[in-house]
Amino acid sequence: MRSRSKPLLHGDQVAKSRPRKPRNPAQPHLPFDKMPQRVEPALALLKPKAPTGPDWAFEMKFDGYRLAIHIEPKCIRILTRGGHDWAARFPAIAEAAEKLGVGSAILDGEAVVVDEDGRSDFGALQRSLGGRGGKRISKEAVFYAFDLPYFDGHLLTNTDLSVRRHLLADLLDGANGAIHLSEELDGDGAELLEAACSMGLEGIIAIKCVQSESFVVIGYEHSAVARGGIGSLLLAARWGDSWASVGSVGTGFKEKDALYLRTTLDKLTTNKPAIPMKGKNLVFAQPTLIAEIHFRGWTDDGNLRHASFKGLREVQDNSEIFEMPS
Repeated sequence: MRSRSKPLLHGDQVAKSRPRKPRNPAQPHLPFDKMPQRVEPALALLKPKAPTGPDWAFEMKFDGYRLAIHIEPKCIRILTRGGHDWAARFPAIAEAAEKLGVGSAILDGEAVVVDEDGRSDFGALQRSLGGRGGKRISKEAVFYAFDLPYFDGHLLTNTDLSVRRHLLADLLDGANGAIHLSEELDGDGAELLEAACSMGLEGIIAIKCVQSESFVVIGYEHSAVARGGIGSLLLAARWGDSWASVGSVGTGFKEKDALYLRTTLDKLTTNKPAIPMKGKNLVFAQPTLIAEIHFRGWTDDGNLRHASFKGLREVQDNSEIFEMPS
């Protein structure tokens, strides 16, 4: 959750921004803060209900890839949470960043592909990138920016969010292309959450309708009647240097997904399961595939409740695998 500071302006004061001029990047000796190679993203915390009161700001919760756009004097980098540069895979976003006309900046946000109703669709984003292990360039993806931790030579991580949001809105004012501002939502938190859920959206920041985490696939339950022969996927979370079972997921697959999962998992079969377990028709696989799972909570015995498969994550971003508390 992100708390909003007191407004910068009061009464009849009006914020007036001067036209922005690109700063000359060939000025290395000015007293600027060095751009960090990477800024650790602040992750939202799940809460059971929306907060109330004037000190809270709300935004839409997007269902995509968390990214940081690094605008540097000589290049544009688009970093995943795992630290991989995907600028080449999001050329439209990189082009839009270059056109912002700022000497240096880091934009924190989410890359998404939206459906015909304007909702972010994680599966569509995955398909636009060619699926797991794919090398396809996504022409459909757009970037929604919600924070500005570094701007024009100044590190802003210790600056009030309201200040960063003001600068971000000014930076993106009039911007065209694949970068957009994640707008604040006006209204009561509980009402906004109810509206988001009724529209089939992921939720709001500061709160999500459902939990969404990444788990490793350690096998599947074979089914003679299910599409692709997969009745359910066996899931595990990190637990120190080992794995902990979090149950299984048997919904959310499309036929194409199930066929791909079956083919891929059959290439990863092993006689030494990551977690010893008993059951009929279980096929164990090496803990390689990473699945994004939506769920409603946890059971008393540590399994996911009302889990639904959303798609596969890239292997190189294995830092996103959910870790059980020790």
